[in-house]
Amino acid sequence: MLQFWGDGSQAARDLVDAIRVRSTENFNWTFIFILAVVFYIYWTEIHNKNTEVICAGLALYGVHWLYEICNAIIGHVWGYPLWSVSNDSTTFILLIGVCWELSMMFSIAGMISFKMLPHDRTKRYFSKNGKGGISCKLVGAIEMALLFALFESFLAGTSNHSFIWVYKWWGVLPVFVTTYIPFFLASNYVPDMAPKKRRNFLIGLWGLDALLLVLLIPMGII
Repeated sequence: MLQFWGDGSQAARDLVDAIRVRSTENFNWTFIFILAVVFYIYWTEIHNKNTEVICAGLALYGVHWLYEICNAIIGHVWGYPLWSVSNDSTTFILLIGVCWELSMMFSIAGMISFKMLPHDRTKRYFSKNGKGGISCKLVGAIEMALLFALFESFLAGTSNHSFIWVYKWWGVLPVFVTTYIPFFLASNYVPDMAPKKRRNFLIGLWGLDALLLVLLIPMGII
């Protein structure tokens, strides 16, 4: 069953109020297995010196963490975040809107998106005489964003409330436009930046993520 918008119900609010961030109550060994798989994937790419693939993964994952931090801040300020994950759907909740399994998936989602691009990443669709058209990287980002947004609508409709949308104005369309498109734009475009610009982007992004986590978690904000 697909759910396209939040329902604003008290039931949804109660589910969010019950979330236990960073509780080990549901912890199990799948946490370790997933970590091992992600480690293997990254180490394989490092061993093969696939720098662009690694940058694609880190670019999307860094943007993902920035969004999750902002979502947790929204929850702290407004009372409820834009999206949440339920206690029953995961082994460990990192921040109110992201669990371990979801976060590990996003750690490799950028790699997947980048590898799905044409071998010639300068390719443009609908171009005429080599002019105009739409970049294959933009098309790929939109396609992946649409797929992820639709899958999130499925998660929002699951019986264990894998995703919880409280606000009636938040759903598939805003998450597609404001969240997933930027995610996959990062994974598809950052790897082709000039090396120095790419390095500065990733260092700045991950530095900001780390600074916010170090400051806001002890303060009890996220």
